[in-house]
Amino acid sequence: MGAQVRFEDCTWQVAALVGGRVYLAAEDGATACVMATRLVAAPGFEVIGTAAAQPVAPALWEAVPLAAQERALAWQRHIREIETGLPGGPESGVRRPQYDPQRFTLAEREQAKAQELAGLGWARASRTTVQRMRLVYRRQGLWGLVDKRHLRGLSPTGRTDERVVAAVLEALRQRRGRRKTTTWQVIELAERIVADTYGPGRVRLPARSSLYRLVKALADPAEPPGSPARTATSPGRTGGPPPALRPAERVHVATARLGIGAVGEGGSAVEVAVTAVLDGASGCVLAAVLHPQHGGLVELSVLLAEMAVPRPLRPGWPALLEQAHAGGPPGRLMSLPARIEATAARPAAVPETLVVDRAPAAVTSAFLTVCESLGISLDAALSQAAGARRGSVRTLEILAGLFTRHATAARPPAAAEEEEGGAYWSMPQLQDLLDEWITACWHHRPQEQLRHPLLPGASLTPQEMWEVLLGAAGMVPLPLAGQHYGELLPARRCALTQSGIRLGGRRYDDACLDEHRGRGQRWEVHHHPYDLRQVFIRLPDGLLHAVPWAQGGHTLRPFDETVRRRTGAVLGRRGVHAQPSSKTADRPGGAACTVQRAAVRGIVDDVVHDACENDAGDQAAPESGRFGVFDAQAEAEQW
Repeated sequence: MGAQVRFEDCTWQVAALVGGRVYLAAEDGATACVMATRLVAAPGFEVIGTAAAQPVAPALWEAVPLAAQERALAWQRHIREIETGLPGGPESGVRRPQYDPQRFTLAEREQAKAQELAGLGWARASRTTVQRMRLVYRRQGLWGLVDKRHLRGLSPTGRTDERVVAAVLEALRQRRGRRKTTTWQVIELAERIVADTYGPGRVRLPARSSLYRLVKALADPAEPPGSPARTATSPGRTGGPPPALRPAERVHVATARLGIGAVGEGGSAVEVAVTAVLDGASGCVLAAVLHPQHGGLVELSVLLAEMAVPRPLRPGWPALLEQAHAGGPPGRLMSLPARIEATAARPAAVPETLVVDRAPAAVTSAFLTVCESLGISLDAALSQAAGARRGSVRTLEILAGLFTRHATAARPPAAAEEEEGGAYWSMPQLQDLLDEWITACWHHRPQEQLRHPLLPGASLTPQEMWEVLLGAAGMVPLPLAGQHYGELLPARRCALTQSGIRLGGRRYDDACLDEHRGRGQRWEVHHHPYDLRQVFIRLPDGLLHAVPWAQGGHTLRPFDETVRRRTGAVLGRRGVHAQPSSKTADRPGGAACTVQRAAVRGIVDDVVHDACENDAGDQAAPESGRFGVFDAQAEAEQW
C-alpha cells in the first residue's frame, strides 16, 4: 500500500488492498479497481522506485566448470562487501571497518578490496578490475562473473549422466562412516539406487572402470570409502516447519500418481503422475505438470517457470490455448473466452521459500543459481517435519483422485472400445484437461484445511483464501516477466538446418530463423519437456525467440482426433502381431524389419486367399494359404 505503480501507460498509487482487489488512485483524481492477479500480469506493469530483480542465470550454468563457479561466487561475495559492507548481503555477517559505507566512499572501498585480493594472491586484481566486475555484476548478475574462457573445461565427472552422479553421491552418503565399506560396494549400491529410482535399464550406466574413477573423484579425500566419520550427525529439527501466513510465503512440491493412463508418443499406454506446486497458505495450485510415472523427476526450473510467469505474459499464449481447447471432450467445463479470462486470473508469483523433497536429482547447481538470483530460499521436507509434507502430499492425492474421476467421465460413451491398454486421452490432451479442471473446479472447491479457528463451520476455496490473505498481508507477491519463461526452461545445443530445428522427432520453424539457417553451428535452444508446442532459441541479439511447432495446428484439422485414434490402433496391432525373434531383435533395426516382413506376409496371404477363392477348382490351394514350392516333376506330369 502506498506504492507507485505503472499500469496502462499511467502512474497510479496503491490506495487499498481489499479482497484480492487493488484500488488505485491517479494524480488527476481518477480511481480504478483491478484484480491483483490481473494487475501484476498486465503488459507494461512495474513498481516504480523498487530495484529490479537480478536477471535469471542461464540454464547452461551446469556447463560451467566447478572452479569457474567457485570463482564467480567468490567475486559475488567480494562485490557484496564493497557495496553493502557485508559479504553475505545487507542482513548477514559482521561489517569490517575498511568497508563501512558510512566512513568510506565507493572508490575507496574498491581500492581496499583490490589490495585485499592482491594480498590473497589474486592475479591482476587492480581497482579497475574490481570496478569492472562490480559493474558487470549489476548488469548481468552472477552469470556476468563467470570466466567464459573456461566454459569448455574438463569436469571431474566427465560426460557421465547427472543421474548416475547423483546416485554415486547418495551411495557415498549412505556408506559414510562404515569401516568395512569398499569402493566396489559403493558402485553396487549406486547401481541399485539408479535401478530403483528410474527403473531397470532406463539409465545407461558407464563401465565398471569408469564408475571406479567416478567414485574416487566424488569421494572426500579426507574421508575415502571405509574411513570413519569425522563428525557426528546433527540432531533433527523439532516442532515442525513454520506456518505459512502470506501468499507464496511457503510453497510445497509434491508428486502423486493418477488413476488413469495416457497414450504415449509411441502409441502405447503409459502410467501418469502429476507433480504440482501447492501454496501452503491458500492451497492454490501454482503449477501442475503431468509426466510419465517412471520417466524420472520433473526439473524444478520447469515448475518455477510455470508458477512464476503469468500465462498472459508467455509468448503466443492465447493461440496455444485455442489449439489445446480445440481437442479433448466435446463438452467443456467452460467456453474458450471464459477460460481465457479465468486462466488469466490464476495466481502466479515468485515464492519466498520452496519446500522440496530430499531427492538428490531434484536440486541441481543450475537451479540453486536461479534461486540465488531471485532470492528464493530452499527448505528440505525432512522426515522430522513429515506432518507438513504429508499434508501437501495428501492434498495432491485428493486432487489426483478427483481429476481421475473427471477425466474418466469426460470420455465419450463408446470410448471403452477404443481404448488401447486402458488409455484414451493423449498426454497433451490430459494436461489440457487438468489445467481446465484446476481453473474451473479445484480453485473454487471449499477445502477442509482452509478454515479460521474461530469460524470452524465455514471453509473457503483456494481462490477466496488467496484474496483474503492478499488484503490481510497488505502486499502482492510479484511474478516474473514474460522473457524469463524461456530462460528458466532446460537448454540444449541444437543444429539449425534449412527446415528449422529438429527436437524430439518434431520440427520447429519460424521466419526469424531465415537469416541464420545453414551456418553449421549449434544454437542454444530452451524447451519445455512436457509442453512441446514451441521452443525458444537464442539468436545473436542475445534474446530468446519463440519458435512454434511446425505442425502445431493439427488439432484444428478435420478428423484429426479420428486419425490419431486409428493410427494408435494400427500401432497397437503392429505390436501384437510383430513378435521378433531373439536373433532378429538383437540386430540394429531387427524389430522394425520383422514388423515389415510380417506386414508383407499378411498382404501376400490375403492375395493368395483371394486367388484361391476365385480359382475354378482345377488346382488346389497351397497348404496354409501360402505359395507352394515349385515341383518340376509334378508340373511335367500335368503336361
